[in-house]
Amino acid sequence: MRKRVLVVDDDAGIREAIPMLLEDAGWECLTAENGEAALQVLGRESVSIVLSDLAMPKMDGRALLSQLTEHYPGLPMVMISAHGELETAVEAVRSGAYDYLVKPVDEERLTHTLERALEHSGLRRDYEAVRTVASSQTDLLGESEAMVRLRSEIDRAAPSDARILVLGENGTGKELVARELHEKSRRRERPFIKLNSAAIPGELIESELFGHEAGSFTGARKAKAGKLELAGSGTLFLDEIGDMSLETQAKLLRVLASGEYERVGGERILHFDARLVTATNHDLAMAVSDGDFREDLYHRVAVIPIQVPPLREREGDILLLADHFLAHYCGEYGRTPPEITQSAQQLMQTYRWPGNVRELRNMMERISIMHPSDQLESSDLEQLLTTPLAADNESAEAHGDLARFREANKEEERTLVQKTLEEHGWNVSQAARVLGIDRASLHRKIKRLGIRRPGTLEAES
Repeated sequence: MRKRVLVVDDDAGIREAIPMLLEDAGWECLTAENGEAALQVLGRESVSIVLSDLAMPKMDGRALLSQLTEHYPGLPMVMISAHGELETAVEAVRSGAYDYLVKPVDEERLTHTLERALEHSGLRRDYEAVRTVASSQTDLLGESEAMVRLRSEIDRAAPSDARILVLGENGTGKELVARELHEKSRRRERPFIKLNSAAIPGELIESELFGHEAGSFTGARKAKAGKLELAGSGTLFLDEIGDMSLETQAKLLRVLASGEYERVGGERILHFDARLVTATNHDLAMAVSDGDFREDLYHRVAVIPIQVPPLREREGDILLLADHFLAHYCGEYGRTPPEITQSAQQLMQTYRWPGNVRELRNMMERISIMHPSDQLESSDLEQLLTTPLAADNESAEAHGDLARFREANKEEERTLVQKTLEEHGWNVSQAARVLGIDRASLHRKIKRLGIRRPGTLEAES
């Protein structure tokens, strides 16, 4: 992408010096002597960012910022101020400028700030581009009692700045709840930034969360803003927080306690001002008792817990959602939605939907593409269902025996971990790689499951 900056300053020396610095760093530069001249340049040229002095004749930096906000929304602006203008510069940032620099401008700080502003602007454009499309899919559809209760909880919680923990099984729509909380909050016009803690390797999670400076680790060729920084004063959604390592949990806790953090390899103090929404499919209370999740962090993030119901508890919504997804995908692919027969409807309402709304949505998309008939029969659905009907496969949880169900899962986990350790000669590092977890997590599992190596009296650690 071409990096083009408009340098606005009434000092001719600065209009010559700054472009010399920036062009060496790969920037293309245009110049203007005041705000009025800058608007004339913008009328005929396309730029990526505006770097403007604060105090100028005819039209100063604040007046130019006001014009950019009205006529060029999304175009980032960085202010340059003298030491005596710091208060005014801070006000300009509050009014929409990305950041400010103090004269004399440091070359490294200059290029670093412009890069960050450009990155933030790109993410903002991406967010706005998908916002309209996403809004058609973020509606929490359903008329069941469970969904009415969920929407009511969202409406009460959204206007506050309280931290929210969204709980629910995979596929229930926890991210949709987080987006709905953002859209109904006072921060709706600011960024919604998401980070899936389970999808990022342990050695990269801190870089993704806090950002890093160039050269802070192998492969860090240039500085990068983290999710905390990109969220600004919007909403930060940390999905699958239950999978976050204890080390990263401790660092996140310090940010929530102090509101301050540093990039990996950095020294400059940054401030966290976003609203935090987290989500997990784990029982965090049990994870706390097992030593896999910090109790102090749990109390920080779960100020308001919101439970998202599984689809099997929303029987009255299943057909409504099926019709919605079929109409959406058939419209997208230019097809007429097939009629769902009575037998197919009964089957859909009896099935337990272990993958929840995500499974139903994927099935309806597959039908909209592959189903050759204008009617959808129960026999067509039976070929697509991934598990037997609930009547044939009741789980212990369905019977209400949650403790026994968890104990059975724990015993299966113990067997798997012990067998893997035995197969690799009790080499914890090799076993951890096979199990797809890090070494520290395996040590915690060994301790929690009470696994002992033959010939020892204490749990392996």
